[in-house]
Amino acid sequence: MDTLTKNYLVNSYPNRGVTFVAGEGMYLIGKNGEKYLDLGSQYGVSVFGYRHPRITPNLISQLNKLINVHGSFGSDVRTEAAKKLVEACGGRVSRVFFSNSGAEAIETAIKFAKLYTGKLRFLALENSYHGKTLGALSATSGEKYRDPFMPLVWNFIHLPFGEKKSIDENINSDTAAVIIEPVQGEGGIYPPPAGYLEYIQKVCRKRGVLLIIDEIQTGVGRTGRFLASEKHGLTPDIICLGKGIAGGVPIGITLVSEAIALKVPLHIHTSTFGGNPLACSGIIAVLKEFEDGQLLSHIKKMGNFFLTELKKLKHPKIVDTRGIGLMLGLELNENVTPVLKALQQEKIIAIPAGSNIVRFLPPYLITEKEIDRVIKELKKIFS
Repeated sequence: MDTLTKNYLVNSYPNRGVTFVAGEGMYLIGKNGEKYLDLGSQYGVSVFGYRHPRITPNLISQLNKLINVHGSFGSDVRTEAAKKLVEACGGRVSRVFFSNSGAEAIETAIKFAKLYTGKLRFLALENSYHGKTLGALSATSGEKYRDPFMPLVWNFIHLPFGEKKSIDENINSDTAAVIIEPVQGEGGIYPPPAGYLEYIQKVCRKRGVLLIIDEIQTGVGRTGRFLASEKHGLTPDIICLGKGIAGGVPIGITLVSEAIALKVPLHIHTSTFGGNPLACSGIIAVLKEFEDGQLLSHIKKMGNFFLTELKKLKHPKIVDTRGIGLMLGLELNENVTPVLKALQQEKIIAIPAGSNIVRFLPPYLITEKEIDRVIKELKKIFS
């Protein structure tokens, strides 16, 4: 880390020891022109890599026209983005609120659930991650992020992941909403047990409790479907999106049902930059990439190939390999930092999920060639 960085930035991030100045396709480029294969996508943001031939020109075009328009003024770009999002997500959601990050999308969801129900009791799952702002942190599980800021807001109860009995026992008439990830991401790349998410939705519907789905990491094609929750037939009352949905521009999206939208009064929750034309032009460009269905097929194919190859790795340190689509985790029985450093030494960027899981969230541009390269290096590391 250089002196200027140490002197002027709050030191709240680990130091990976490399500075990037540009990107091209699947590669990040360092100060001296060295190219790193990016299998982390900036924690799931750069889903189409860097300098995409269609998305980037769209952003540049909008940048040259108008960057921001407050929500109290009309924007055709904003309206088109909202319409296309509702069409892409389907189900119960029919209205959109724009913000600027995944955590903000969660904050919005929690506040809107309170407005609609009048209740302050929420259920989330152990090992979950929903962000680090106060409301989102209340939904996030684990002492690591929560303890320094206790007490947090409202009443969030965290239930064991995958256990139907606790769902049945805790969803009651005092509950505003249940918030879940279709695949637990930061918690370690844990897909749900068969029938579990369907059961949560069934109990929510039966007892009149809202269902909030956090698709911030899993959505926008990451698992081979536009929304990971589609696999389970979920039709939530609220959906949260973020990360790569705007082509790399900061974005948070909260989609809600008509009934919930009608309970949100003027002025109660707004965002200066929310729904800005720049981000919305990115949304439109990103959604266009999914129109012919070929991209989702490619993600499934590459994800299956990558997972199959990872499962072939055998070593006493490897505990498990799991995931869906291009959201994959390699679990170790020790801290993953040495493996991440070894990959980085070979100009490959991967990221952690917790302390002992190597997480792969590659751009959707990935091919078997890049996967073969990664597997080759992992074989060396675990030889």
